[in-house]
Amino acid sequence: MKQATPLPNADATLVLQPAGFKEYITIMRPDHWFKNIFMLPGMLFAFLVYDTTFDLTLLVRIVIGIVSTCLIASANYVINEYLDAEFDRYHPEKRKRTAVISVLNPLYVYSEYFFLAAIGFTLAYFISLEFLALEAFLLFMGVMYNVRPFRTKERVYLDVLSESVNNPIRLALGWFIFVPMHLLPESLLDPSWVIIPPSSIILAYWMGGAFLMATKRFAEYRYINNPELAGLYRKSFKYYTENSLLISMFFYALTSAFFLGIFLIKNRIELLISFPFFALLFAWYLAIGLRKDSVVQGPEKLHKEKWFMLYVVLFTVLLMALMYIDIPGLSWFLKQSF
Repeated sequence: MKQATPLPNADATLVLQPAGFKEYITIMRPDHWFKNIFMLPGMLFAFLVYDTTFDLTLLVRIVIGIVSTCLIASANYVINEYLDAEFDRYHPEKRKRTAVISVLNPLYVYSEYFFLAAIGFTLAYFISLEFLALEAFLLFMGVMYNVRPFRTKERVYLDVLSESVNNPIRLALGWFIFVPMHLLPESLLDPSWVIIPPSSIILAYWMGGAFLMATKRFAEYRYINNPELAGLYRKSFKYYTENSLLISMFFYALTSAFFLGIFLIKNRIELLISFPFFALLFAWYLAIGLRKDSVVQGPEKLHKEKWFMLYVVLFTVLLMALMYIDIPGLSWFLKQSF
């Protein structure tokens, strides 16, 4: 067991204590499971495309799929928290995290990691082999993001792009919960399953996630307000500036909007009505991210933005309505005017 040592950049009287059961639950970050809401659009789109019958079997599949994804995500959070401890102590808020203020036994940490992954994979197997493969991809990206020698979170721009890949993975996971089993390829070696759902929405989702992550990086960089300390917390911050992060956010937002437009026009023309509301969603999130000590540094705190969350709920309702409401005149108008 490690010796109790004072924390750097923290209260000198605070010493590390051995972690208990509660601490090992905390590093699973169950408060971050809400991020799996990004599975919902994939579910809705597949439900529309395949006209899947909503019955008890589908409900069980939904529950199993969500639980499986939560467990795989928690496995990633476990190693994230453990391997980030030496860097989080340089962050004004993250230095309060469990792995920083207590001593985690590496045997327990990795046992917890493999246990969560094993249960998650077992549940995923009952959905489909495609769903299982995507869960394995989600776990693999966690390794790439957190574990040396890869540790993409330390590489400028790649940190954002590699983390935001989790968004389209979640979209595809939601999709495969609803795809009827008889329509799936018999083998994972059949490449046809890889291009489902459409690549346009996959890319839009990826770039949208990159926008969210870059905004988080920007908020963190401004909050630390010390380039040298920021570089100790995250090596990629040695190369970022506020301007470079803002420019990257602009790029990700434009790229996401481009692919989103392609998806909307090709797959459901009625959804084009939602485009200005998408733009407002991005702009509002950016406005929140530009605030001092912004909540986007920890998206689990985003619920504090009550008006924004209300808008997200209403926007979701609008999207669901447009998925099922036909507006014949819209196609005519677009053909005549555009």
